[in-house]
Amino acid sequence: MIRQREDSRGVRHYRLAHRTTYTYPGVVTSSYGRAVMLPREGNGQQVHTSALHISPGAAQTGEHRDFHGNRSSYFKVDTEHTELEVLAESVLTVTRKQAQIDRMPMISWSQAAEVTHTLGAPGRGAASSHGVGGNALIAVSEAMLASQMIDVTEEVRAFAAPSFGPGTPLSHVVADLCTRINTELEYKSGSTTIHTRLPELLERRQGVCQDFAHLLIACVRSMGLAARYVSGYIETNPPPGREKLRGVDASHAWASVWVPGGGWLHVDPTNDQFIDNRYVVLGWGRDYRDVSPLRGIVFTEGKGSSLKVGVDLMELTAEEVEEVRSSHASPSRGGSGQRGHR
Repeated sequence: MIRQREDSRGVRHYRLAHRTTYTYPGVVTSSYGRAVMLPREGNGQQVHTSALHISPGAAQTGEHRDFHGNRSSYFKVDTEHTELEVLAESVLTVTRKQAQIDRMPMISWSQAAEVTHTLGAPGRGAASSHGVGGNALIAVSEAMLASQMIDVTEEVRAFAAPSFGPGTPLSHVVADLCTRINTELEYKSGSTTIHTRLPELLERRQGVCQDFAHLLIACVRSMGLAARYVSGYIETNPPPGREKLRGVDASHAWASVWVPGGGWLHVDPTNDQFIDNRYVVLGWGRDYRDVSPLRGIVFTEGKGSSLKVGVDLMELTAEEVEEVRSSHASPSRGGSGQRGHR
């Protein structure tokens, strides 16, 4: 059964630092990159400050909202280098409450599939009756389709089938899928790559959070429902009596399922729970490719590179957040990097 928790602390404040370092065997003359490493605003998140720092310093930077509304950053480095560091720093407050399954709409999955299918159909009025219109309608419609990394195969349909009992509420179906993926598949770091596809995952029964999110999304889409991939972070708690270590947090992934009348239900099959205020959302899309943290092109005569990633998600006090807000409200004294303030 999916884990439900009551948290008396409705507000959490965080300092987030995500550092990616590439080391190259030869000199790189130019580097072009795109990053999705700055958190989204809204949906229980307030971003106080955020910045993307590039070393060596970037000759060009920019930020825009991508098709899904994520914060997509661009940079160009034209200084010769053998090491490239991209550091994303943010301070934010999370007030998100964990969804309670008994408070979700009790619409059955088959009824939900019918509503999803008829969204936007002429004269049906399904979209307006469920509070969906404009960009939201496009998002739901797109989240029904197979995508580059999520193929709806016979293996997926076979795995999904036991969770979709006749008349079962969609929220219960999602919870059951979450628990089954958590218990029937083993989390094993390094067992898959970004090229691993779902039939291979189901044969091996081993994977990581990215794979588990893809599988849950594929199961939901296989029944004509809408689901999308979410990229972000989760606060990891140390063993009792020990201080939290730096660099032990990592980027995380989970799924979000559209429930008619209830909106998007975020569920984490890796940890068998709905998300809460311990999660930070970076962005979402059809699958991992839409929100991969960092990608780009380098020009060099050398071959290969080594990669090092470190993530710190440290909890702050309200007083510390206020200090940060006050300092960033003062006139800038200069500096490097790309900044976005909220």
